[in-house]
Amino acid sequence: MSDRTLTEAPAPASSRHVDAGDEGYSKDLKSRHINMIAIGGAIGTGLFLGAGGRLAGAGPSLAIAYAVCGVFAFFVVRALGELVLYRPSSGAFVSYAREFMGEKGAYTAGWLYFLNWSTTTVADITAAATYAHFWSMFTDVPQWVLAFIALAVVLTANLISVKYFGEMEFWFSLVKVAALVIFLIVGIWLVATSHEIGGHTPGLSSITDNGGIFPSGVLPMLLVIQGVVFAYASVELCGVAAGETENPEKIMPKAINSIMWRVGLFYVGSVVLLALLLPYTEYSSDQSPFVTVFDKLGVPGAAGVMNLVVLTAALSSLNSGLYSTGRILRSMAVSGSAPKFTGLMNKGKVPYGGVLFTAAFGVAGVGLNAWMPGEAFEIVLNLASIGILGTWAMVMICSLFFWHRAKNGLVERPSYRLPWAPYTQIVTLAFLVTVLVLMWSDGGVGRTTVMFLPAIAAALVGGWFLVRGRVAEIAASRD
Repeated sequence: MSDRTLTEAPAPASSRHVDAGDEGYSKDLKSRHINMIAIGGAIGTGLFLGAGGRLAGAGPSLAIAYAVCGVFAFFVVRALGELVLYRPSSGAFVSYAREFMGEKGAYTAGWLYFLNWSTTTVADITAAATYAHFWSMFTDVPQWVLAFIALAVVLTANLISVKYFGEMEFWFSLVKVAALVIFLIVGIWLVATSHEIGGHTPGLSSITDNGGIFPSGVLPMLLVIQGVVFAYASVELCGVAAGETENPEKIMPKAINSIMWRVGLFYVGSVVLLALLLPYTEYSSDQSPFVTVFDKLGVPGAAGVMNLVVLTAALSSLNSGLYSTGRILRSMAVSGSAPKFTGLMNKGKVPYGGVLFTAAFGVAGVGLNAWMPGEAFEIVLNLASIGILGTWAMVMICSLFFWHRAKNGLVERPSYRLPWAPYTQIVTLAFLVTVLVLMWSDGGVGRTTVMFLPAIAAALVGGWFLVRGRVAEIAASRD
């Protein structure tokens, strides 16, 4: 259980680092759950809602931004996949940070991940409430009430058992994939037949007659990358879920490898089709671009169905956030770096303390929706981006430490590996730093968010001084 650096030959599998936070979980997630969780992690509100405003700002070049970010997202999840095959853990990268970087590394990785998902939870319930207002029956219902209902429904399912989470996420993801497949088929048919959409004829002219691929230059495409990163925020979820599945060494490689083509098909393909169907100026941040297309197409009920899909995407993301942070917080709680109650398990083998702790921030988000409903989504979205960048960076740093130990013969890399190590990790870390620079360059909310970094760092340092005594005491008793 020690985090001390090994100095002898590689330890056999039976004496590898063991994380106490992995004990007590059921293994109820099946192959179909993991595959759909991997899909759901790669398809979220960042595409269904966020693509509208980004298309309006960057034009068709948004497809390039999605492709570039998708490559780095794949590198991150592939690096995590190698670590999972080395040692599956519900604590995921927090557990790996503990093994390769010590308790300070695990503490930092865990709380950055919590920053990501606690703020994303607020974004998700805000998005769900916004989508619900599309239907006239909910128009007069206050946004904060709808946000509270969304949180309560998903929280209840999450607290019952991991099987309920897996089933909910399976069907959420199935709805998202089916909707995108239908959109791609319909979109291709509309372009191929030059079928009129809202008085416009789709085709290459939608791009060439409206400024080309870069209608406002390259800079808007670069600046939009910070928001595109948020679209891939859940790709690491399958790594967390690996700790609650049988035979992860068989299931994980297939699920992770499929992420790459899904990114190409669903993200890049969808954005290209959207750009071909309507001029980029027809889209806006106030409405899902998919809803915009079906609305202008005039098919009765089509816009409502598509709005139901984007509502599902928001609930899916909320579901994933409560699940993953519950497991991460428990891994931290048993080592002393998170409040003790966040490590509590219920009869359904769910770490309900951590799930409720995250949900409490969602309740704060309900208040934010009551106070300033117009700005709630944008505020938390930017804070979540900081958490995402930090989480991805910690995954790649853990991967670098793992590669270095393997090179020195202290551990053995599995056959399923991150290609081109260690250059892949270094290039990915440089990309993440570049995203921070772009956030600063964009000014406005993005620059304000970057200015929060010193405060976040100070909070992490202050928190460490508060918990380090308990961490040391638990580590000593464990050793």
